[in-house]
Amino acid sequence: MSLQGKTLFITGASRGIGLAIGLRAARDGANIAIAAKTAEPHPKLPGTIYTAAAEIGRAGGKALPLVVDVRDEMMVKDALDETATHFGGIDIVVNNASAISLTPVAATDMKRFDLMHQINTRGTFVVSKWAIPHLARAANPHILMISPPLDMKEKWFAPHTAYSIAKFGMSLVVLGLAGELRGQGIAVNALWPRTVIATAAVQNLLGGDAMMHAARKPEIMADAACAIFSKPARQFTGRFLIDDTFLAENGIGDFEKYRVDPAQKLAQDFFVPDDVPPPPGVKIEAGYR
Repeated sequence: MSLQGKTLFITGASRGIGLAIGLRAARDGANIAIAAKTAEPHPKLPGTIYTAAAEIGRAGGKALPLVVDVRDEMMVKDALDETATHFGGIDIVVNNASAISLTPVAATDMKRFDLMHQINTRGTFVVSKWAIPHLARAANPHILMISPPLDMKEKWFAPHTAYSIAKFGMSLVVLGLAGELRGQGIAVNALWPRTVIATAAVQNLLGGDAMMHAARKPEIMADAACAIFSKPARQFTGRFLIDDTFLAENGIGDFEKYRVDPAQKLAQDFFVPDDVPPPPGVKIEAGYR
């Protein structure tokens, strides 16, 4: 199903996975609300809501750049209302905005702890809460969290408890909200990458260029997300999906095109359950196992 004419509200869409999802939908002719904080260029991170809007326009979509801090409830509500007024409704919400700090408990500053929880868990909750009235009027409404399966293993928490709680908090919203909204026909799902994804956050925080070469491109997450949006919302909800497994189940067999550097080993991301093996032909040789 094409996303032509559909309206997506994507948090953290000025760069990375959020922007990739917006660009993929824009190629179908979708409308994209870019809800992010970056209005001015950042010294270490590429892209602003305005450069993202220009890219989406070139890709064939219509963009609405909005300065949004997901920690501010009224700013979130106003942005959703403005999106619905501007485009005539909202069909899809993507909770992509996230903060990360990979520190053990003893080394975690409480301001950083609060930031991760305010953006990841609380931000996801607030955006979803105020999106519900708009999505209730859509023909095939979806909420998607970029968050992991609820694989409650010690190994996912011990190295970075604060970050893990904040990310799993996003997934707990999926678990509860999918049940809450099932009767209204609003789908709520989670999508997570099997491998590290080549984003500015990975380059700056998780190992620099070496990790980037072991990564996949954000386009794999974008293709998986848009495949989710094509599913009937009343039947396809409450799922915790891994990008390549889901794409393989939907007829995609070529994953080499997503690799940043085919000569390097792929690094597995955090939080990928051991009982979800990679698709045939995909070999993960490094990273978190």
